[in-house]
This record gives sequence, C-alpha cells and structure tokens, in this order.
Amino acid sequence: MIKKNSKLFSLLFTIIIGSIVYYVILPPINLHSLVFWFFVFMLIVIFYIINNCLNLSQNIIYTITGKRKNNNLGTHKILLFIPIVIALIIILNIALSPVFNAKSYYNRIKVSEDGKFTTDVKEVDFSKIPLLDKDSSQKLGDRTMGQMSELVSQFDVSNIYTQINYNDKIIRVTPLEYNGFIKYFTNRKNGVTGYITVDSTNGESKLVKLSKGMKYMPSAMFNENLTRKLRFSYPFDIFGEYSFEIDNKGNPYWIVPVVKYVGVELKRDIKEVIIFNPIDGSSKKYSVDKVPKWVDHVYPADLIIEQVDDWGKYKNGFINTKFGQKGVVKTTDGYNYIVKDDDVFLYTGITSVISDESNIGFILTNLRTKETNFYNIAGAEEYSAMSSAEGQVQQMNYVSTFPLLVNLDNKPTYLISLKDRAGLVKMYAFVDVKDYQKVVVTDSSKGIKKAAENYLNDTEDTESDSKLIKKDIVVKQIKDVIIDGNTYYYIIDNNDQKYKVSIKINRNLLPFIKENDTLKIEYSKENDVIDIKNIER
Repeated sequence: MIKKNSKLFSLLFTIIIGSIVYYVILPPINLHSLVFWFFVFMLIVIFYIINNCLNLSQNIIYTITGKRKNNNLGTHKILLFIPIVIALIIILNIALSPVFNAKSYYNRIKVSEDGKFTTDVKEVDFSKIPLLDKDSSQKLGDRTMGQMSELVSQFDVSNIYTQINYNDKIIRVTPLEYNGFIKYFTNRKNGVTGYITVDSTNGESKLVKLSKGMKYMPSAMFNENLTRKLRFSYPFDIFGEYSFEIDNKGNPYWIVPVVKYVGVELKRDIKEVIIFNPIDGSSKKYSVDKVPKWVDHVYPADLIIEQVDDWGKYKNGFINTKFGQKGVVKTTDGYNYIVKDDDVFLYTGITSVISDESNIGFILTNLRTKETNFYNIAGAEEYSAMSSAEGQVQQMNYVSTFPLLVNLDNKPTYLISLKDRAGLVKMYAFVDVKDYQKVVVTDSSKGIKKAAENYLNDTEDTESDSKLIKKDIVVKQIKDVIIDGNTYYYIIDNNDQKYKVSIKINRNLLPFIKENDTLKIEYSKENDVIDIKNIER
C-alpha cells in the first residue's frame, strides 16, 4: 500500500505545505519573477524529501517483515530540474542583457533634449513650492499624531508620506497603521480610522478622520493584509512599490504599479496600475495611459533613475561604457520633486561618469506619464551647492536638504532648506546653478519671498563703489573656515550681526584680527549674514 501510494502521498503533503508557504510569501505565478522560481524549486525539494522519507519508512517495514527492499529511495531525476532551469535562466538573461541589447536599454525611456527651461518651467510661485522634505514632514505628522491621545495607543503613523498635488495644494499624505498584532484584532472591526496630511508649503499638519475605516492595510493580518488581498485578486501580476494617495474628494487609495520584465527580472517597466480602495477592498486595473489624472505616482522614482541611467550609459553601445566612455553620463546621487501643471515631477542632475563635481544638465520626469525632458544647462552638482549653503552658516551646524530646482528671474536656481538637529527649517538658501559660489542665506522666519528678494538683490551683476554701505564694527567673535579650498572669516559684532568675508578681500589683515578690534567695512546689502566687500582697520 505504501509502495503504490508514496508518490501520491508526497504530492499531497507537498501541496499542503506549499499552500501554507504560498499564503505567507505570496509569490506571483509569473515566469518573469525570481520569487516564483524560488517557490517552484522549494516545492521540488519538499516533494523530494517527503518522497524519500516515505520510501525510507517503507524499507524499514520491509526489513522488519523480511520482504524484498525497495532500492529506489526517491525520484532523483526531479532534482535535475533545478540546475537545468537555473542554467537556462542565466543563459536567457545574458542573451537579453545590455551586452547584446544596449540599444533597447538606451530606449527604455524617451528623453526629449530640445526643451527650454524658462519655457517649460514657469517662474517660481512660492505659494506652490514644497519647502518641506519628507523628513521634516514626518516629524510634523508624528507630532500631530502624538496630540491624539485616543489614537496614539492604537495606531502608528506610516512612514510613506507620498508627495501629491491635492486640489492645487502640494501636500504629503500618509495613512495610520495598526499598532501591532493585538491592536489589529481590537480595531479590525472599524479599520484604520484616518490618514495624515502635511502641507509642504507651510507645514500645516492635520489628521483626517474617515467615516468608514480602511481595512486592507500593510499592517493588517490574514486576508485583510493589503498584499495578500492584492495577490488573491491578481495572482499573475508582479507588483511594484505601493504608494498611498487621495483623490480630489479626499478618498484614500493604494496605487499599485504592475511591473513587466524581459527574461527574469530584467529591464523593469510599468505596464498597468491597480487603484485599490482600502475601505471596501475593491480595485480596478488601468493601462498606464488611462490612469486618472488625480493619480500622481505611476512610475516609482527609483525606476525613473534606473532608466535614465541606462539612457545615459548605453547611447553609444555596451563596449563604450567600459572603454572610452564617450558621452556616458549618469544621474547624481539624489533627487527631489517639483510640481507643475497639476502633476508631480522628479528632478535630478545629470553628470559625466568621469566627473562628479559639476552637472552637464538635469532632467524632469512626469511621474504619471513618464514624459522626460533633459535641459542642457551646465552648473554645480547638487551636493556642491548643498556644501556651499552649509558653509555660509557653518558655525550653526545646519544640514542642507537636497535642492529644489526653480526658475527664479528666468534663471535655473537651487532652493535649499537648512535644518537644525531637530529637523526644523531655520534658513533658506538660494544658490546659482551655474556658479555655486553665488549663495545667499536668509532666516526662515522672514519668509521665502524675502529670501528670494535678498538673493536677487545680492547677485546683481554690477555695483558701483558709491552704492556700498560703510560701517564701523567692533568684533565680538571671529572664526575662519575653509569652503571648497577657499578661506572665509565669519565675524559677529557687538550687536550680534553676522558677517562673512573672503581671505582674498584683505589677506594681510584678516588672519590677525582679534576680539574687540574695531574695523571699517563696506557691503552692498543687509542680509542675515552680510557679505563684506571691503575691510580695513
């Protein structure tokens, strides 16, 4: 009986164990997925082990009863399936790799190179610019949640904080989540009761309570878990990174991109989008060109960076990327978002692979349509601009956010927020994209418009000596710092006004200045940190 049915029993046990594993890891039934093949290989190994165990028990019984032993301890041939498939996957992926298909990787994203920045990007409207980054938004959102005593013990705040354009406002939105296994069971009847929004322009944070709670969430258990619900509804699809958004009426949705590959997880792209209602579990799949306009995040930022890097790398073939590297460019290490025309755009700089100190231009990509434009404007690499901004107030130990690219007075300009250790924005810095030495910082309490005004006034091309303001000051404190190889002196006078002066202005005097010295200075504009044009005793 055991001999005849060992394979049947092995298959049955494998199905039972495989069903449990499938329920836990939720692999897509898709030949392009590496997780799917891992799951198949695991089932083969499980079947082999169970079948061998049954045959071994059969031989033990035959030994005890004196019957003839079964010398076949299992179906060994089935294990050959694993190395054969692995070899085929490797061969297929090599054949489909950039080594032989550089042109197709170059064409993963269409990049228009004939755009004009001042035409495509309107003059900055400071009422519609995201001054707060994700980290600052998260601190504000967590603080708002902490004020809700009836909720803070039951729910956590997700760290998603998706930046969206909501009814012409730039906000970040993130859902609440169940606070652990026990809190899920005590709250699952009503679901997750709300989400948090943070206005990226003014920092206003609020908790939006829902009349009906969200039941299908990443932190929910069993069949109410978001991924499990999606997997059972779409067993063959490979899901990308989820984003949380709200429509124009404030209704919450999960935006789930459906990923397509060639080979096994090569040349990733998005072919469809699932819009999932976390309240009732309903969902609808859209092709990428039919997604509703209120959706802002169809293409994940990391996918856009990956595709733009391939565009910059493989234009002149695969061999050129290894030898010569003619025309090979890459994205800089970082990105940010800007909002225009009711859509969210990803911004990142483009730099040569053989130089990391300057950009040859930058790209803007619409995260809903993947429309991408390259602007051939050479200038400072973002981290150089960030260092320059930090150097203006080095004694404060402020940290720069990744720059926002804005059109200020018809010139591409970096806007940088300077934060203290608590993550609060203390100053704004404007930095000229073409010359990162042109930087002006302003206290955030004076407002972003005042900061822009200070920058524009300070960076006028010409100024006569007659326009310079003359003043006598008494040194209260002086400190020298080195910025990009140049020495600068920071001075605080008896009125606590701050000044900055380059060693080049008067190299015979500045190294010998001491506290309580009286100095005659000249400068052009009043700022939080005044740039000294002339200095003497």
